[in-house]
Amino acid sequence: MFRAKESILAIVILIAGWSLVALPMGMTGNQGLVAAIVLVTLVLWGTGLVPGYVASTFLFSTLILTGAAAPQLVFSSFASSAIWLVVTGFVIGAAISHGGLGARLGDLARPYLSRSYTALIAGLMVLGMALGFVMPSSLGRAAVLVPIGMALADALGLEKGTAGRTGVAITIAIGTNMPSFAILPSNIPNVILAGVAEASLGTHFGYGRYLLLHYPVLGLLKSVAIVALVLKFFPARITQGDAPHTVTSAAAGRQAALIAIFLVTLLLWSTDQLHGLNPAWIGLGTSLVLMIPQFGFVPPPVFRTSVDFSMLLFVAGALTLGTVVNASGLGALIAGGVFDALPFEEGADFLNFVSLCLLSVVTSIFTTMAGVPAVLTPLVPQLAKATGLSQEAVLMTQVIGFSSVLFPYQVGPLIVAMGLAGESTRPLLKVTLALFAITALILIPVDFLWWKFLGVL
Repeated sequence: MFRAKESILAIVILIAGWSLVALPMGMTGNQGLVAAIVLVTLVLWGTGLVPGYVASTFLFSTLILTGAAAPQLVFSSFASSAIWLVVTGFVIGAAISHGGLGARLGDLARPYLSRSYTALIAGLMVLGMALGFVMPSSLGRAAVLVPIGMALADALGLEKGTAGRTGVAITIAIGTNMPSFAILPSNIPNVILAGVAEASLGTHFGYGRYLLLHYPVLGLLKSVAIVALVLKFFPARITQGDAPHTVTSAAAGRQAALIAIFLVTLLLWSTDQLHGLNPAWIGLGTSLVLMIPQFGFVPPPVFRTSVDFSMLLFVAGALTLGTVVNASGLGALIAGGVFDALPFEEGADFLNFVSLCLLSVVTSIFTTMAGVPAVLTPLVPQLAKATGLSQEAVLMTQVIGFSSVLFPYQVGPLIVAMGLAGESTRPLLKVTLALFAITALILIPVDFLWWKFLGVL
């Protein structure tokens, strides 16, 4: 297996070298250099030959040492709100675990979710979906639900290293992220799409119409598929496990204070469209309160062991990849090349619909999910003319594409959630690939029929 991965890397290095010399698709010299570096980085992430943070460091160092991108651009990811949402996730998760709140909430949920492993996985998925309607941040949702879910797994006898515990972690990671692609303000790519469409095309998205268009398939049906895949790939049986945890009066008081802090944070997160504060900065304020040593929510030793710097490097690398690909013009070039290769034909609605979804999927491999709207939205008038579809329909196919994940690195919150759960990301790949196959073969055709019914196509 290791030799196969090395062989893949060697082949991609040869392809990268060829792209650097041949400059296909009309690339400039700098674009060819960026393409070569990106290809090798993607293979390092995808094969797991080296840890994700090593691949990210390779990306940072080669971009800077070769002059392919300025340091300010390469490290702009560390100034992004996404990175600080990651830090917030680690701090909130540490506070929930250290204070025993996760175990206590797990005890409260236990009577409802402990009837069977199926009930546990389905229940956690429903909780993740429900949080998508009240919390605008995938990382925030994961930070709240991961400690609770893992405490519940411990209570039900799903020990570390077992398939059942991995299944719980994957359910929470995906459940707090993928269904919310169908809820307008709940994921970063959705917000970017709405902003770019308004700025460049004058198109405004309504919350209700966006939800009606996407949630029945991308939210409900896809969630059912996720639960089925987790149960198939990670079967387990739950036991009674440990007895419910006893709580001292001092711990109960600290937990009550922690709940109050989280309720205020949740209120601010859910009303961000009213006050205009970025969810990341709200989370940063919450983290500050939790980290004050005198309060005892996250003491310094707990903070040092809870914040995973390797995970920060991995997420920063994914953000940098999308930023550099877009800034170099490589993203638009790749999208244009795929556009020219796809069989668009006016009047062939289903073929055009599938092709547009595929265009978004392929673009996301190179730009990550958040980069798709920035690259494809300026092409919407051209795509609408080629397909004969409305600009709204062309725009909305991006959502199907950037919610169809092939590799976990494309969506940072998936990686972070697995890190918070203390689980490897490798089993996640099995689910994302299988889910993509289900999406391509079943959900995209169902979505086409649903859009036909609504009169969008």
